[in-house]
This record gives sequence, structure tokens and C-alpha cells, in this order.
Amino acid sequence: MTQAGQERPKRRLRGFEPAAGLLKNRIRQVGESRGFAVSRLLTHWAEIVGEEIASIALPVKVGYARGGFGATLTLLTTGAHAPVLQAELPKIIEKVNACYGYAAISRIHITQTAPLGFAEGQVAFRAAEPKEPPQPDSSAREAAGAVVAGIEDGDLRRALEALGANVLSRKKRKKAEK
Repeated sequence: MTQAGQERPKRRLRGFEPAAGLLKNRIRQVGESRGFAVSRLLTHWAEIVGEEIASIALPVKVGYARGGFGATLTLLTTGAHAPVLQAELPKIIEKVNACYGYAAISRIHITQTAPLGFAEGQVAFRAAEPKEPPQPDSSAREAAGAVVAGIEDGDLRRALEALGANVLSRKKRKKAEK
């Protein structure tokens, strides 16, 4: 509070602000609407429970009982993987609670579905493999190489040549798409 009884405005960062800082509140609100008080459970699922379990199950929801202790974590899996997941429940509960820092999860509910989700047309269960970026054509590489030929530092020259070839190829691809 200042002398006149007015609050000081919240101080903002100078220059660029990190994207994570700009989106932090919105991500938290969306996560909390699904019961996830700790968004790390969603964003680092594979690190928390391990690659094997993460490849067969996804966290969907955290439900809290009225007046009760401990929440219920709902996991989405395919029917064939449910027995494997059922056998791993005590380990999953332990690992998830370690993420929260206390015994937040007391039960896990397994929801079985088709590999593509609850309805047709949904995205695949796992994240798609990243696509190989399109390679620049030889004429773009030659043009970029000619521009950076005078640069003595080899690493810098190769990096600028790759950048230039990608920029020139992108312009050609955009013209071809029109």
C-alpha cells in the first residue's frame, strides 16, 4: 500500500516474458477442472510411472470423495492391458503419491476403451512419432552455400548454410502449394 492507500500495480518483467509464465494460470485452471492439483502428473507421466506403464495407460481424472481422505485417479487403457495395469496398482499409487508429496491418491479406477479413445475419430492413444522435416532441395543448398562461402568458422558456416537452405526451400514449397 502506498501513502494514499492505493495498491501498487503488479510488477511485470522487462522485455520478453517466458511462455510458461504467460500460460501457467490457464494450464493450472484446466488441470484443476479435471482434478489435477499438480499438473506435473500430466506433463511428466512417463517419468513418474515409468515408460512401460505410460505406454499402456494415461491419467484422465482425479476425483475427490466428499469428506473422505484420498482421491481416486482414473486411468485410461485398452482392455488387453488392464490386467497388467491392475497388477501394478500399488506401485503406481506409490509413484503418484511421491509426485504429490503426500498420500493424495488412495484408489485407482481403470477405464478400458478402444485404442483410439472413447469415440471414433479421436487421436491415437500415444503421441505420434515426430515427422522427419522435409529436406531442402539441392538448388537451395547450392544457393545457400554460395552466400555463406566467405565465412571462416566451419560450424557457423554449416549452420547458416542449413538455415539458408531451409528458408529457400520453404519459400519454394509455399509457392508450389498456392
